[in-house]
Amino acid sequence: MQNWSGIHTSEDARRIARKRLPWMVFDYIDGAAGEGLGDELNKQAISRMRLQTRILCDVESRSIATSILGLNCDLPFGISPMGMCNLSCPGADKMLARLAAEHHIPIGASTAASTSLEEIAKEANGHAWFQLYFGGDESVTDRLLDRAESAGYEVLIFTVDVPEVGRRPRELRHGFKMPFNIGPRQFFDFAMHPFWSISAVMAGAPALANFDNPDSSFDRTRSRAGVDWAFLDRVRARWKGKLVVKGVLSELDAVSLVEHGVDAIQVSSHGGRQLESVPQAIFALERIRDAVGANYPLIYDSGLRTGEDICKAYAMGASFVMLGRPLLFAMAAGGEKGLHQLTHVISQETSIALAQMGLTDINQLDKSVIQQANC
Repeated sequence: MQNWSGIHTSEDARRIARKRLPWMVFDYIDGAAGEGLGDELNKQAISRMRLQTRILCDVESRSIATSILGLNCDLPFGISPMGMCNLSCPGADKMLARLAAEHHIPIGASTAASTSLEEIAKEANGHAWFQLYFGGDESVTDRLLDRAESAGYEVLIFTVDVPEVGRRPRELRHGFKMPFNIGPRQFFDFAMHPFWSISAVMAGAPALANFDNPDSSFDRTRSRAGVDWAFLDRVRARWKGKLVVKGVLSELDAVSLVEHGVDAIQVSSHGGRQLESVPQAIFALERIRDAVGANYPLIYDSGLRTGEDICKAYAMGASFVMLGRPLLFAMAAGGEKGLHQLTHVISQETSIALAQMGLTDINQLDKSVIQQANC
């Protein structure tokens, strides 16, 4: 594949995106709670893990395919639910959905998506999972679940780690709001990034596409502090398909979720966007795997940027992983071609890492390949 876009790593995609996106949009995507230390420590924890290499193992034929919740995936990663993806570039939600369909991987269609859940389902061709935020009104939640069922969704991701939206100073400094509040600072920001601004104007300003009628609304900053285990039980009873609970870092919570009939757990620190002092998610994954046993489905996200990172997550107990920010940056850097380029890069990195470890299948990874760094 031609590297026309200059994307050879996920950091390349981030660097190019930083130049192209308005400052407030880049900081919305890239930002985290507080000063970002939680996000940074999460990435550092993964980067400091060493992978044990082996030699003379005949690794000429290798597979990075795997499966999760009955879905056979060509790639070892899916697409984590992300709100307002079309901020990265017009049509981003549909680009991600087409990628999911092409490689038979799941895409999380966010409650806060900038494309309707029906359109994402159609583009993903059976590979979309609906992600639910509780917005404070159970009647709105019921309508969303009705729509998801009607659109053919078979898996629900219920995000539970946002009782209150974390304070993200990088967003606040730029006055980021949805819909945009255009003042002199934002106007100057958009004027300094004409490539993004012109394409956004031509496509129409991104909006919360699942709330386009007076009977439903969604406020991303609204408190969800009243959500409890009883509400989870109501969602479990209401949803007839498979249920994933996202945003879990406690092994005690994980054991309780299994007892409440949840089909899979997504171990996640929300990319460090909710709490700066959050535990490092990769170590939480290890503890949760020990707590729930070897066979329970655990999905992992947070801090993954490379194929080697993906291998480390599988070794620490993940059944599957999801990527988020790097894919948004790839589209901001090069549109759909940029997305495909980064997908190719990360897939290659994963396969090469397996070869270096003397393995032929990503499902062979376990903690025996992990060597902790001394620093």
